[in-house]
Amino acid sequence: MEPQQRSPLLEVKGNIELKRPLVKAPSRLPLPGSRLKRGPDQMEDALEPKKKRTRGLGTATKFASSHPRAPALTTVPQTQGQISAPKVPKKTGPRCSTAVATVLKNQKSGPAVPAQKPCTAAPPKLGVKKPSKRPAWDLKGQICDLNAELKCCREKTQTLDQENQQLRSQLQEAQQQATALGIERRTLEGELARVQAQAEQGQQELENLSTHVLELEERLGTQEGLVQELQKEQLGFQEERRRLATLLEEQERRLQASEAALSGSRAEVASLRQEAAAQAALLAERGERLHGLEMERRRLHNQLQELKGNIRVFCRVRPVLPGEPTPTPGFLLFPSGPGGPSDPPTHLSLFRSDERRGTLSGAPAPPTRHDFSFDRIFPPGSGQDEVFEEIAMLVQSALDGYPVCIFAYGQTGSGKTFTMEGGPGADPQEEGLIPRALRHLFSVAQELSSQGWTYSFVASYVEIYNETVRDLLATGTRKAQGGECEIRRAGPGSEELTVTNARYVPVSCEKEVEALLYLARQNRAVARTAQNERSSRSHSVFQLQISGEHAGRGLQCGAPLNLVDLAGSERLDPGLALGPEERERLRETQAINSSLSTLGLVIMALSNKESHVPYRNSKLTYLLQNSLGGSAKMLMFVNISPLEENVSESLNSLRFASKVNQCVIGTAQPNRK
Repeated sequence: MEPQQRSPLLEVKGNIELKRPLVKAPSRLPLPGSRLKRGPDQMEDALEPKKKRTRGLGTATKFASSHPRAPALTTVPQTQGQISAPKVPKKTGPRCSTAVATVLKNQKSGPAVPAQKPCTAAPPKLGVKKPSKRPAWDLKGQICDLNAELKCCREKTQTLDQENQQLRSQLQEAQQQATALGIERRTLEGELARVQAQAEQGQQELENLSTHVLELEERLGTQEGLVQELQKEQLGFQEERRRLATLLEEQERRLQASEAALSGSRAEVASLRQEAAAQAALLAERGERLHGLEMERRRLHNQLQELKGNIRVFCRVRPVLPGEPTPTPGFLLFPSGPGGPSDPPTHLSLFRSDERRGTLSGAPAPPTRHDFSFDRIFPPGSGQDEVFEEIAMLVQSALDGYPVCIFAYGQTGSGKTFTMEGGPGADPQEEGLIPRALRHLFSVAQELSSQGWTYSFVASYVEIYNETVRDLLATGTRKAQGGECEIRRAGPGSEELTVTNARYVPVSCEKEVEALLYLARQNRAVARTAQNERSSRSHSVFQLQISGEHAGRGLQCGAPLNLVDLAGSERLDPGLALGPEERERLRETQAINSSLSTLGLVIMALSNKESHVPYRNSKLTYLLQNSLGGSAKMLMFVNISPLEENVSESLNSLRFASKVNQCVIGTAQPNRK
């Protein structure tokens, strides 16, 4: 007999005791309590799957088995409810590792090998050849064969019964072991769960500790870097301290030298202070002298203007424009003054021929000569700069506190607007009196600021159209409303006049003045007349209120500068056919001539020292009354055309200007406080 092998159940039990995880293998043990309902043949087939059976009449069956039988535990098929080995965690002890290795070895070995029955030897192989088939008539032989076969079957049945009895006892033992193993499995499962929980907790703690270690390492690295930086900074501070110590020593040496020099400089400072006090006294004395000289300059300047006349008249002849006929030579003559051609012209001769006059012989009468004398005459070749140079000193009188009024008088198309505002382009040579006068005032005010004077300028621009005052600087809603402006006193008991609903704009530079002139040019009332395609049909009045103050001496002065562009002064034509448009022009001309006549009457009344001056007869004279009286300085430009066709209107303008030039107004007084 072969040596008895270890039972698989004992091996499984050993594995469980060693607490090793087992790999589930198919079990052929029946469920506990189940019944074996198998016959002898079925038992034989179940226990010996590889045994060949041969059955036939008159033949013996051969049983061959090349391997010993395996215990019944490994040959019973697995069914529902089979008890499997519990899973246990790794690393539970040396016994578990041995059991796991045994189970894995059994699983890898392939199909189970039948183990040899305990205390039972395998039957010997039958080497008897199958007898040949007996003939049909040999009944006795056939019966003998059947008896022999029956005997073999009985022996086989007896053997199988014994094996069955042994298997039943083994099955009962296996069931008892399985029950014990189930209890132990549940115990091990509980212990396994506890161990797994402890393992997970330990793993979590390990991860937390690892994270904490990483954080500590990172902080350690940061701290080490900071320590290195601090060490570097400490080295830098030590180097800086040594440098500062060296510098301090040097500064101490310099300080000692400076103290030595200071002691020597104090005496010099004392002497310099004495000199500074003397210089301050001298400066104050010279400031007083400069102020006295400035006052003397203003007095002499005013005296010079008075010697020239508080009412002066300049005549300006415009040049012939392209497309106009060239006048006859000798039509206008400009005789030289007493000093010869170098003296500015002050006389003008105009020759007029009258075709209605004739001699007895029928020949045309010689032209009539008309001579006029003014304070200054500007021929057609005179430029804008030459004209302003003559009136610059008069404009500066406004800074000294004297009211100044400058008129431009003449027929339509004689160059009044060009004289006052300049040409439509941006040519600096064509700038008019208004932008040039304000540039001059700004420049002189800047120079006087070094002497303690401060000036402010406020501008307004209005027009008088058909005895209605309109604001030329209105914009936006004020322009759309078109409210009429009224001339009122600035306050109770005040002599200063103001225009209601009009804009008063502070100005301080040339750009602001140019913007105001452009806006006023767009808003001014113009119309086409027989003398000009674009004729100004209103009086435009540019007013600049000047206020000066000397804070150091408590002096104040203020005066207006009025630059007036009068409307065309042409007379009415009685034979003109009157249509709707002509009636409107007629009404405009009547209003213009009425206001110009009132201006002449006011000037004559001031010259004659009359008790009543008709300022209120016209909006123009009422607005300018503070600049027309005895404390004001006036200048009139009479503008005439060089064309012979306008000789009649030119003569009327020259005659009106001659009357104004003959007027003498009292001495002007500055407006000072």
